[in-house]
Amino acid sequence: MRQATRSRLLAATVGAVVAAAALGASEPAFAQAKEQFFPVLSYRTGPYAPNGVPFANGYMDYLKLVNARDGGINGIKITYEECETGYATDRGVECYERLKGKGPTGATVFQPLSTGITFALTDKAPGDKIPLITAGYGRADTVDGTIFGWNFPLGGTYWDAADILVQHIGKKEGGVDKLKGKKIALVYHDSPYGKEPIPLLQERAKMHGYELMLLPVTHPGVEQKATWLQVRQQRPDYVFLWGWGVMNSTSIKEAVATGYPREKMYGVWWAGAEPDVTPAGDGAKGYNSLVFLAPAGQGQVHKDMFKYVYDKGQGTGKKEEVGEVLYNRGLISAMMAVEGVKRAQLKYGKKPLRGEEVRWGFENLAIDAASIKKLGLEGFMAPLSTSCADHEGARTAHLQAWDGKKWNKTSDSYEADMQIIKPLIRASAEKYAAEKKIVRRDCAKEQ
Repeated sequence: MRQATRSRLLAATVGAVVAAAALGASEPAFAQAKEQFFPVLSYRTGPYAPNGVPFANGYMDYLKLVNARDGGINGIKITYEECETGYATDRGVECYERLKGKGPTGATVFQPLSTGITFALTDKAPGDKIPLITAGYGRADTVDGTIFGWNFPLGGTYWDAADILVQHIGKKEGGVDKLKGKKIALVYHDSPYGKEPIPLLQERAKMHGYELMLLPVTHPGVEQKATWLQVRQQRPDYVFLWGWGVMNSTSIKEAVATGYPREKMYGVWWAGAEPDVTPAGDGAKGYNSLVFLAPAGQGQVHKDMFKYVYDKGQGTGKKEEVGEVLYNRGLISAMMAVEGVKRAQLKYGKKPLRGEEVRWGFENLAIDAASIKKLGLEGFMAPLSTSCADHEGARTAHLQAWDGKKWNKTSDSYEADMQIIKPLIRASAEKYAAEKKIVRRDCAKEQ
């Protein structure tokens, strides 16, 4: 009996080796699968879940849509696996380590949806040759692709956001020179995320003469009475809110309790979604926030989503939440990842691609107005064009205000002032390069 078992095992082993050889001796059999693997870092539990869930739903749904409607990315099926981070940096790193080698060619791209996790993975991605998309978050200095070769803050950074908010209130006052003597309070999540806009706001304060109040809020942000006591005592002319999850709705409730006008509150784009305002009820009326990449609403891509995904019973979340701000943000983040792969296929072929190949696609994105229309996303994003040196590709945003039931656009589009931001990027990137002993890339040789 034992001899027979050994014989069967030997035959199976030989058969597997022969099969692998037939598929191609240069690579293992599993690598022949026509699949592109997308890890999905998400958080559906904890104090940040109200914001993390709709983003993850939009992200997952778009991957499903590409498979159902298009048959994958030029015939390459998308596979994915979700990993719960709880917005915790250590858990995010664990998810990264667990998922980075999955799929026939390894992870395509990681999107942490956390500045803290982004900081940790920025040191790991170059060694693993896996790109990171941090659309509208992460490190602002990673715009510089010659130093940060694997980070892609597509569409905007926190320095852009802070700059645009200063531009906007300057315009309201009749010119940025009128900000002299004004007081701006930054109520921010006491984490790498919340601290990111500070250098830009300090630089602008030197230029325009306004006073900057820094009011950190401890994670997760449910206790803010001491913070808003300072707001009530100091009466700043404007409050910029850099919160996430329950912190945002708590801030608005505290503003109501202390009598601070919501019309003078301006949130970053991560403090401008439905879960941020609805808990405060009518008290949130008049609150403002930035919008980048994706306002609320539905377009052609959402019609496709209902037809190919939700009407088939394959939707990730509730059908009535399709089209909300964070759902759309997740959808567009997934779209940019898919378009990066599609772009890379032009150079490397319509096959499963490794992260280092996909990086070329992200460095050569060209999502123009015609592409946006074709994607069914008219009105949901601005054109975006990247390069080896510019990993951002676009830096525009507009303002919206909450009327108690819905968000309404309240401004034209602003573009961040790169004359102010570029020197900050250069100084910060060079400091990082010196610390990590990174040699600046020569983009001319790589393209």
